[in-house]
Amino acid sequence: MPTTTKQDYYELLGVPRKAPLKEIRQAYRKLARKYHPDLNPGDKSSEEKFKQIQEAYETLSDTKKRQMYDQFGFNTPNYGGAPGGAGGAAGAPEDVHFDFGGFDFGGAGGTSFRDLFSQVFRGANAAHAEQEAEPGSDLEYQIDIKFAEAMHGAVKKITITRLDACPACHGTGSAPGTSQQVCPGCGGTGQATQVSGRMRFQISCPRCGGSGRLHTVCRTCGGEGRVRRSDTIDFRIPPGAQTGSRFRVAGRGNAGTHGAPPGDLYIITRVEPHPFFERRGDDLYTVVPVTVSEAALGAKIEVPTIDGRAQVRVPPGTNSGKVLRLREKGAPSVRRPGHRGDQLVEVRIVAPRPEDERVRQLLRDLAKHDTEDPRHEIFSRASL
Repeated sequence: MPTTTKQDYYELLGVPRKAPLKEIRQAYRKLARKYHPDLNPGDKSSEEKFKQIQEAYETLSDTKKRQMYDQFGFNTPNYGGAPGGAGGAAGAPEDVHFDFGGFDFGGAGGTSFRDLFSQVFRGANAAHAEQEAEPGSDLEYQIDIKFAEAMHGAVKKITITRLDACPACHGTGSAPGTSQQVCPGCGGTGQATQVSGRMRFQISCPRCGGSGRLHTVCRTCGGEGRVRRSDTIDFRIPPGAQTGSRFRVAGRGNAGTHGAPPGDLYIITRVEPHPFFERRGDDLYTVVPVTVSEAALGAKIEVPTIDGRAQVRVPPGTNSGKVLRLREKGAPSVRRPGHRGDQLVEVRIVAPRPEDERVRQLLRDLAKHDTEDPRHEIFSRASL
């Protein structure tokens, strides 16, 4: 039988065919606010557009209906049994009753139409009493902090932009002071019948969105129940934060819709590099210069730490590159509160400048007494 040419559901919502449900829902809400009859009183074209958008969303938001639409489009296969037989009763399309008992319309893929239609119509009579409530999405905010703030902790004040509950309607989406009326389109049931060929689908009423009630849309938020606003937050960064650390602030993400809980705010830190301390995990790596005599004879020297000065012992005969360890002088651990890493001190020997004749003579005397060749093993190790 002839059918009316209809616009593709995906084109109608402006989404690709592989779009996830979240993208479809966002596109539907944006278009629904634009063409809602309450925001366009007396505009028949907007009302018709709103019905088409509602019909498209009703199909694409339901996994089973979307599978049927993707496979058959608007040309859903009709049942071909004789009128009055076991396949169905005679009459107008709206009076057709389908009984698939005793019939197997299995295709090459092995899936019968009995399975397909039972999946499509399972739960089709359940109307949504209220518009779907969706939890608020999480937000992320990156903040730059100094090395000292990362080591000792700090309180930072940040300003973010988030979706909050509409102050006019308190998140309901309805204009304050208005009462809800029974929807004349569905008589309060929240359901409407869609006919495609000889098939009937129960969908949410396009006039009331499946709630069975009509309400005046809040002008402040356009029926969304949320508005965008700036929010200033005082946040404490614990000691030990490093680049890439994520800290959660519960309930400070975007507000949910229709009473659903809000999302969370995640603050991500980026620590400025320090000219002396290099962080490696929870350890702090440093390079400290020592004199020839300190390295040869051994000494106790002072080195900088994040807590101030500390003493480290250089053993006699220390060579350049040797790493000394200061226990629990490293960075505080975020994952293990109360624990700290170590500070690693690499010794770097600084040769004296022979600008004074006495210094040069002392070095000559040292060379006479110290006859050990520090390079005698390198040739045997380097042989191929």
